[in-house]
Amino acid sequence: MSNAVLLDEAVTPLGATLVLGHGAGAPMDSPFMALLAAQLALRGVRVLRFEFPYMAARRRDGGKRPPNPMPVLQAHLRELCGELDQPFFVGGKSMGGRVASMLAGELGARGFLCFGYPFHPPGKPEKTRIAHLQQLECPGLILQGTRDPFGKPEELAAYTLDSHLQLHWLDSGEHDFKPLKASGRTQQELIAEAAEVAAGFCRQHL
Repeated sequence: MSNAVLLDEAVTPLGATLVLGHGAGAPMDSPFMALLAAQLALRGVRVLRFEFPYMAARRRDGGKRPPNPMPVLQAHLRELCGELDQPFFVGGKSMGGRVASMLAGELGARGFLCFGYPFHPPGKPEKTRIAHLQQLECPGLILQGTRDPFGKPEELAAYTLDSHLQLHWLDSGEHDFKPLKASGRTQQELIAEAAEVAAGFCRQHL
């Protein structure tokens, strides 16, 4: 495979790969991405983590760069998926999940998974990013914290989304799935919960 990636092999493989993109601000080996990939691998999901071009450039020279334009992000995911030779899902953290959700049907993925979907910019609920989620070409699952500033339960209740889109709420979690201390739960526990639900979704659609 020509692109730099990290591969987390499944402990007991389901027979499919999840191509997993990062969010706008953190790389493929961030603590969140590493823990999520490890939890998915424990549950049978082979995870292929990758970086979009701007993040790969940051890694090379240390310079800060904004995300590439959407067409560039999409072209990179197309290239990666074109090199796979087994059933696959696409997904990602925040921005990575958004890109995956927009291309899943075109790419022939079995489905897409979004870990913290950016339904709108924080503080700007009127600027929604849901048009493509209203008519899906393949199954999708969004795992969202109930305190996520990019989309909370009361906001999503007003959206009209495709009936095939599954949504799982992580109680007390924010955008990185960190819960309130008063909840008695930890970020690691919410990431494990997300991985368990995601692995079930993959089994369902294989």
